[in-house]
Amino acid sequence: MTSNKKSLFIINKFSGGGYRPEVEGRIIERCKELSIESTIEFTQSRGHATELAQQAVANKMDFVFAVGGDGTVNEVAQGLLGSSTAMGILPKGSGNGLARHLGLPMAFKKALTVLGNHKELMIDTMVINNKLSVNVSGIGFDGHVAGLFANKAKRGLTGYAKLVLKEFLTFKPFEASVELNGKTFNSKSFIIALANSSQFGNNARVAPKASVCDELIDVCFIKKVPLTEAAAFAGKMFTGTLHKSRFVEMVQSDKLLINLARPIAYHIDGEAMPATDKFSVEIKPASLKMLVPIHKTSH
Repeated sequence: MTSNKKSLFIINKFSGGGYRPEVEGRIIERCKELSIESTIEFTQSRGHATELAQQAVANKMDFVFAVGGDGTVNEVAQGLLGSSTAMGILPKGSGNGLARHLGLPMAFKKALTVLGNHKELMIDTMVINNKLSVNVSGIGFDGHVAGLFANKAKRGLTGYAKLVLKEFLTFKPFEASVELNGKTFNSKSFIIALANSSQFGNNARVAPKASVCDELIDVCFIKKVPLTEAAAFAGKMFTGTLHKSRFVEMVQSDKLLINLARPIAYHIDGEAMPATDKFSVEIKPASLKMLVPIHKTSH
């Protein structure tokens, strides 16, 4: 049994389908069972989760849990990067990409069991234009959609799917000059996905073979798919066979530079960023200590 440990739970009330007050009670009850001293904080604004995580490191807390979606996970990770404080995730977002990749349960009560039944795993992170990414980031269509989705009052998979369909017809592929593995080449892509883990979220696996421990970025160049083949393409994403599609080229590298002919929208772990025409991307090996279920064997 875990004992004499201190844990901070950083809760984003606005992640996913909204907040339920019983979440606090379940956290406190589980920590009491394991003799863990628990503290609960709620995020007040963008960046607040990072500040809270940094304070936890300064106070030598053992664990910090992000209770929210991929945006909350990213902010907490920023505060814990390179520290000895381990990060946990209680997934409450609409996608939960990194949590799913790590094999964490999506049901809240089951996710809490990781507190007493876990191992610590040092995972890689990425830096994109000096911003941290722990999961999957993207340039192009998905970045464009992320910007629009951020302003939607109602979120979730259905709303996202509707937005994708609406914007798909008008968004045009873009030219890119890419430098990686000592070579420079040109690409015309609809999306350039930069993957540390395997999926965007909701089991949509853009880089099925990606690992958070291999010290490599999976770079996925995705062409615009004809509308008549879109359903089959989506099927490949949800069955983990996207790498077999003729519309996708995947390469791995520890760093890359991308220059675009014009500024293009992008996102970092699902959070929309202002459009730009230059990208510098680099892996940061074993830079974040993560709590994962003991039964998960591959990362």
